[in-house]
Amino acid sequence: MPIIRTENLQKEYFNEGVGTPVLFGVNFTMEKGEFVAIMGPSGSGKSTLMHILGFLDKATSGLYEFEGQNTRNFDKDYLAKLRNERIGFVFQSFNLLSRTTVLDNVKLPLMYSNKTNHDDLAKKALADVGLSHRLDFYTNQISGGEKQRVAIARALVNDPAVIFADEPTGNLDSKSGNAVLSILQELNNKGHTIILVTHEMDTANHAKRIIRVKDGMIVGDELVKNRTFATADGELKK
Repeated sequence: MPIIRTENLQKEYFNEGVGTPVLFGVNFTMEKGEFVAIMGPSGSGKSTLMHILGFLDKATSGLYEFEGQNTRNFDKDYLAKLRNERIGFVFQSFNLLSRTTVLDNVKLPLMYSNKTNHDDLAKKALADVGLSHRLDFYTNQISGGEKQRVAIARALVNDPAVIFADEPTGNLDSKSGNAVLSILQELNNKGHTIILVTHEMDTANHAKRIIRVKDGMIVGDELVKNRTFATADGELKK
């Protein structure tokens, strides 16, 4: 059973009765454990597609199945539960709480779950991204690359079905960005399903599959032949 399946997915925004179509008949399937890059230029519709897949927005029409369920009739409470427990988000701007420790930032999603061992889960997630030595640091005391690692740990802490990474290297230098991509590759190697949204081919090549979006339509869907691998220290290798 695919973890994600869309069929003729369409999105149109309305402002004062005037409709602006953004997505046109998007069809694709994603299996559990894949590492997919959704790539396209600014304005292509890739971020809108990610928002729909991550339950931050709703399609105007078409089918979206998540873990075998038709999402059309999910109510607000169930969508909030899915966003917290089944989806992890990593954004370009990190979205961390300032004047708050690294550990407490990672524990945030657990506040809305039924889990009790918050400290242990957060520490494990931070160990998975190589930040066990930064638990008690405040977010204004760590580098940009470390901030993005904290954001990945926070996305990981509830063991979600899918991790969405939206331009995760956009605010980082190349070495820190490659280190973050290395972590995403390692998480995928451990079985995590990852969707990476980017406008850069160099970034997309770290994934195993690239879906190309242009003018609201999928114009390409292929496996990555010359995949780029990154190491934890930011070095690249083929």
